Amino acid sequence: MAQTSTTLLASKSHISDVSGTDISFTATGSEYKITSTTTSLASFAVKDLITVTGTTNNNKTFTVKTETSANELIVEEIVTTETSDGSTTVTLDHTGFVSDKAKGDGYYSQPDGVHTVAYQVNSTMAGSIKMQGTLATTPTEDDWFDVAESTFTADQSTLISTANFTGNFVWIRAKATSVTAGTISSVLSNS
Repeated sequence: MAQTSTTLLASKSHISDVSGTDISFTATGSEYKITSTTTSLASFAVKDLITVTGTTNNNKTFTVKTETSANELIVEEIVTTETSDGSTTVTLDHTGFVSDKAKGDGYYSQPDGVHTVAYQVNSTMAGSIKMQGTLATTPTEDDWFDVAESTFTADQSTLISTANFTGNFVWIRAKATSVTAGTISSVLSNS
């Protein structure tokens, strides 16, 4: 029997990409930063996925952990220290986001592991949403894995989609990827 219904993600929209010649990357211990001197990074929010291009060592996707200022983001994934040269354009593409984590059936020690998710998007949404699970009690980014058969790819005609999946996940979350336009109105889960 279901324990809880949860809103994993409220309304979240695609935002414009950011480019600049003053974007740098710094690794200090276990803190990984993307900074700029004048280019505003303020449009990005916690849990946004940003794909970096135009660098020598940091062309990959990062998850925003903290926005410390309009010119500094702390990310979950490891960055390689790299300073801007003032002439090379680095682009931060907003490609998606992850939701907050929610307790899965494994958290409640439920034996059936049945989960249901409902995705609601607007008619301009372009991208995919999928569920992720973890067996870790205190997960890091590396602990999450994609849940099979839970992906919804927006086709701009289907505005609501549901999926059932089974697993004794301790935590679950939604992850939107390849988002190029539109809004996810909500992601609801019942575990």
